[in-house]
Amino acid sequence: MITNELVIEALKQVHDPELFINVVDLGLIYKVEIQDKTVQIDMALTSPACPSGPQMMGQAAKLIEAIEEGTKADIKLVLSPPWSPERMTEEARDQLGIF
Repeated sequence: MITNELVIEALKQVHDPELFINVVDLGLIYKVEIQDKTVQIDMALTSPACPSGPQMMGQAAKLIEAIEEGTKADIKLVLSPPWSPERMTEEARDQLGIF
């Protein structure tokens, strides 16, 4: 059975290629909702013009759909509220030298 915990663990494998930190610790995942075998994700980017956005979203979908056969990922890019470093985990801020 697919769970929020399994989805979050899968998403931790998706790293921002410029910052080398996963999308969960960066605070880019705004919502995870599971309905039957569809996982709906609201995901932001560190910048609305981030060139790696499609790559990260595609990787996230692939990893989620690999959790359990028949799972479908529905990833929506959200721009509001805008992402800010306050959404990051303490560990991610430490990695980037943000105190």
